[in-house]
Amino acid sequence: MTDPTPDDLLRLENQLCFALVTAARNVVGIYRPILEPLGLTHPQYLAMLALWEQSPRSLGDLASALAMDPATASPLVKRLESDGLIERRRSVADERRLDIALTAKGTALREQALDVPRQVMTRLGMTVPEVESVRDGLIRFAGAVEL
Repeated sequence: MTDPTPDDLLRLENQLCFALVTAARNVVGIYRPILEPLGLTHPQYLAMLALWEQSPRSLGDLASALAMDPATASPLVKRLESDGLIERRRSVADERRLDIALTAKGTALREQALDVPRQVMTRLGMTVPEVESVRDGLIRFAGAVEL
């Protein structure tokens, strides 16, 4: 194997960042029609997944779980609240803090979402072990470059 030439180093298709951005865009594109019947966008789906795991939780905790800034998570929370899926309420432990909690409608949506992972794998044409391998590699990669 020969060393890459300077031109090879700067070829678009050889860039890790381009492969990741393209893959992310394509995966979100796969989720879009699957999530549409649930009335969710991909970021809203991720927020709901975090809330189905733990509710109530603070905005900061939710943002951290989603690997985003609270300022970015706030409009997402407002949209979920306007859709009746969550509510913001004062924390019992600390009245200065607002907690985000699922409503009955938000809790019920979980049942409809149970089929989303299977539909995604079907659209990808990948097996569970293949998807797990890709996911695990991305988790290792993200941990290695954590900012």
